[in-house]
Amino acid sequence: MRLLAAEACNVAMCDVTPAGMAETRQLCEAAGLAQGLRVTTHIADVSDPAQVARFCDEVAHAHATDRIHLLFNNAGVGGGGSMVVHSREEWERTFNICWGGVYNCTRAFLPMLLKAEAGHIVNTSSVNGFWASVGPRVPHTAYAAAKFAVKGFTEALMTDLKINAPHVKCSVVMPGHIGTGITVNSRKIHGGSAGAAEAMTAAEIAQAWARIASMGRDVSRLSDDDIRKLIAERDRRFREEAPTSAAAAAKIILDGVKAERWRILVGPDAEIIDRMVRADPERAYEEAFFEEFAQQAGWRLGS
Repeated sequence: MRLLAAEACNVAMCDVTPAGMAETRQLCEAAGLAQGLRVTTHIADVSDPAQVARFCDEVAHAHATDRIHLLFNNAGVGGGGSMVVHSREEWERTFNICWGGVYNCTRAFLPMLLKAEAGHIVNTSSVNGFWASVGPRVPHTAYAAAKFAVKGFTEALMTDLKINAPHVKCSVVMPGHIGTGITVNSRKIHGGSAGAAEAMTAAEIAQAWARIASMGRDVSRLSDDDIRKLIAERDRRFREEAPTSAAAAAKIILDGVKAERWRILVGPDAEIIDRMVRADPERAYEEAFFEEFAQQAGWRLGS
């Protein structure tokens, strides 16, 4: 995992994609050089408290500061969908990044936020932080459990900060489907491969085969190359056909933080599922409910 820090209004951002962080650094430098900004990147596993503590120390040293103003906890990875099928290691790896990263980075950077005249913690949850589903035929336990934890933690943190550190605010971000490379990057984290569908290992292909079969599709005649092509197409659609781009999501999030909104829904699909779950929570995990949502939001069934 790579992490980024920037000077001016001091910012620390915890992310999970090395390529994405490299691109982010380039964009920050291009936009910030005229303002005298300095950007640094740091490598750490956000699920490891010791590595996060070391990252925090590196930021303080690199920027010659004892305070930050903004902390973005954005590290996330998919996987570990099933308690029955997937390994304990994959399940806990997903949970420990998606939830542990938020806790570890908040705990580590909190002293620096407290020393600032004003601070803001921005925790990325998901629509899966209030609706634990991506469809009735796809198990989604590790990611959803972690994102529920992020949402609950941030909501509870609001009261804690009001009482003990009123100059520090916090927001929970709940994106819907955003066009990112999370599917590819999740394979990198769990499988140790290059992540691209063409480089999928035998174990990854077997897992994909089982997932597709569980959705009711006849996979008996699918070759390994067929599986790779199906996964490559799914990756492409996830990235290119999302209702909200990564750039649009970033603007929504930053606008929400500037407005000091504690609850930031990202994307039209997030707004739709939020309304639907609130209106009829008892039906939220029925197939008909998902089909209705998918039709309204433009999600593909079985995607």
